[in-house]
Amino acid sequence: MTKTPPPFAPFEWKIAWRYLRARRAEGGVSVMTWISLIGITLAVFALIATLAVRSGFRSEFVGTILGANAHVTVYSSGEIDAQGRVDRTIADYDDMAARIAQVSGVARTAPLVKGQVLLTKRERSTGVEVFGIRADDLLTLPGIADSDKAIGDLSQFAEGVAIGSGVARAIGATVGDKIKMTSPNGVKTAFGTSPRVNAYDVVYVFSSGRYDIDRTRLYMPFEEAQSFFNREGAADEIEVMVEQPENMNPVLIPILEAAGGRSRVWTWQDASGGFLRALEVEDNVMFIILSILVLIAAMNIVSGLIMLVKNKGRDIGILRTIGLSEGSVLRVFFICGAFTGIIGTAMGVVLGCLFALYIDPIFSFVNYAMGGGVWDPAIRGIYALPAELHLSDVLKAVALSLGLSFFVTYFPARRAARLNPVEALRYE
Repeated sequence: MTKTPPPFAPFEWKIAWRYLRARRAEGGVSVMTWISLIGITLAVFALIATLAVRSGFRSEFVGTILGANAHVTVYSSGEIDAQGRVDRTIADYDDMAARIAQVSGVARTAPLVKGQVLLTKRERSTGVEVFGIRADDLLTLPGIADSDKAIGDLSQFAEGVAIGSGVARAIGATVGDKIKMTSPNGVKTAFGTSPRVNAYDVVYVFSSGRYDIDRTRLYMPFEEAQSFFNREGAADEIEVMVEQPENMNPVLIPILEAAGGRSRVWTWQDASGGFLRALEVEDNVMFIILSILVLIAAMNIVSGLIMLVKNKGRDIGILRTIGLSEGSVLRVFFICGAFTGIIGTAMGVVLGCLFALYIDPIFSFVNYAMGGGVWDPAIRGIYALPAELHLSDVLKAVALSLGLSFFVTYFPARRAARLNPVEALRYE
């Protein structure tokens, strides 16, 4: 009784390897094999590089938000004062901050005074948003206090103000310079409200990693901000940092209960939710587009296999005549196509991972070759092209590439297996 060989037996691999490395004079399709290999490699490389940049951009964006902004902002819905105006300031800000700090999951709280002013140095001026904050609370903001590109000393914060690097460039200021702040809501007199103008020393210039923050933000001591904006004995809002900013829903209700009945909350996800949702939509669209690119590259395998089956019709007829089953012939040609997909995927993974790991020198070279100015932080919001390599992204790209390669390989391989040996050898 003849023993049936197991699937993917060594002789099937040998025949497949012989066909893959065959020269054109022998009826081989090595050129098509190389085209398929390069196509799969570039498609997988593009997919992994895009996924890495996507992940890096989102992490960079979220990281800079969480490093320089409140995770949750608590403010008052307001009440009508004696003049009939809505007063949204918080009088018992220290007590409210202490109550919120007791909520499980809250890392820290800090009262803030906020306002907008015109900042001037000589003939240059720009509008900025002022954050009045205590020095100890400012030190807990990693995006501000731990900036590796910062200039100055935050220990002298009580003697001046801290400005973003974009603000410093806009007015030509640096540490040690004196700048002038003008607020339209200043001194109240019998003839109305006159603008308030004060001069302050710049003691710290920070770079948070977000251009829009560095270009518009100024920090000043809390008590000085209360005086400058007519907030004596009050704060505008309570800044809250939580332990798990990506999952804040469990702490929002307890924070509201601790803050009191007239309080409202605004989270960092509310402020940036539209952008984050746009990122998710863009991620999905880019993945679909690049998946189509991988599919197009995989179709080159079909073209090569169809040509291979056409050229090897006589060989198929002989192999079937000497006893090879349809399954063996199918597996031989399946190995030919799948091997191209596997090697191309592996090479694409290597290139994609190298791109993600060495994106900074690569981008620096591109920027140098293009004469500079390739990346405009004023448009993109961050200062460099980020990339973050995740195993899940790599596995997703590998699964997509191999799945498509194996799928499209099956059909021409099945056509080869069903080739009638009599028809194949009729004219030989």
